[in-house]
Amino acid sequence: MRENWEIKKLAQVSGFQNGFAFKSKTFKEEGIPVIRITNIQDQSIDFSKVVYVNPKDYDKDLTKYHIVKGDLLIAMSGATTGKIGINNSDNIALLNQRVGKFEPNEDLLKLFLYYFLSSKVEESLAISAGSAQPNLSTEQIKSFEIPIPPIEEQKEIVEILYQAFESIDKAKANIEKNIENATELFESRQKKYFDELSKNLVLTPILEACEKIFAGGDKPKDYFSKTKTSDCQIPVISNGEKNDGLYGFTKTPKVTKPSVTVSARGTIGFTVFRNYPFVPIVRLIVLTPNEDIIIPEFLMRVLKTLDILRTGSSIPQLTVPMIKSYSIPVPDLEKQKEIVETLDIVDNHVQSLLSSYEEELKNLEELKKSILQKAFSGELTSKNKAA
Repeated sequence: MRENWEIKKLAQVSGFQNGFAFKSKTFKEEGIPVIRITNIQDQSIDFSKVVYVNPKDYDKDLTKYHIVKGDLLIAMSGATTGKIGINNSDNIALLNQRVGKFEPNEDLLKLFLYYFLSSKVEESLAISAGSAQPNLSTEQIKSFEIPIPPIEEQKEIVEILYQAFESIDKAKANIEKNIENATELFESRQKKYFDELSKNLVLTPILEACEKIFAGGDKPKDYFSKTKTSDCQIPVISNGEKNDGLYGFTKTPKVTKPSVTVSARGTIGFTVFRNYPFVPIVRLIVLTPNEDIIIPEFLMRVLKTLDILRTGSSIPQLTVPMIKSYSIPVPDLEKQKEIVETLDIVDNHVQSLLSSYEEELKNLEELKKSILQKAFSGELTSKNKAA
């Protein structure tokens, strides 16, 4: 830490205003926007999904909850906990509960504070990792210790960080575009295979190609554990992408043959081939193929090309009757194996490429953290700076 820098509690150099508990029954389609935790995005505020209120509905002076252009906000709970946004709108808005607003004094630049919070909040949330719902309290935020360089040096640090992060963000955007392109290229190639097959074959109803098509029920009441135990060895699978939908473990399987599952809620259309016994829950759709007609891996591949699964979020949920209404191209078993092998080779190559891209993104995030650490330890600016 530099000699001419001071360490202060955030409360000493910045005011902090928590939001007001606006009642949902007063929300309207027009009026003054109310900024909630879900509206806080990285570096910005999402005004596209705000609610509105009429201040006259409240017998209270709401002035201190006003948000104006340039205000620095933080989400203090929920899925967006720790996100910090800068209000770039010219319109006045109001601060909802669990959204905090920083009011730095003349010794602290707002953008310097923004960059400091970008690293400090993440550090604080990492310490409390493991809680079901991370939260930041007003007291916790006010107690953050922040280094305070002279104003001119704060300006210099902000400029260095802005330029560095602009370059990093451009690099990340390029990588993310490459990821999108690689994924779309594989999906289009896969769909092309099945489109060509559809032109040359009589389509087979999915219902005829499968022994069973059904949706999962409730979580097992007996013999259930979030982790694998001596009694609970069978995976319980729900809708979702994380860990391929693994929800927990139970004793007795409901599906024992190789099958394909399709997520009917949440990430609609997420499709997985499962070559092990399991129990489906929460309306997860299970298709058990008739292996005299269709191999499971081929069924999984062809399902991924169905329009109803590719559009995903355009429907509120997927149902068994929706799946049963489709027909698919089903060539002979040897041809199916050939197509699966070809697509597996391409898929493996794409996954390897995506892993490489993900590693690059991870390295860029680590670079950001390293630069921030140097910034707030005094290593980015001249050591000869006068106080």
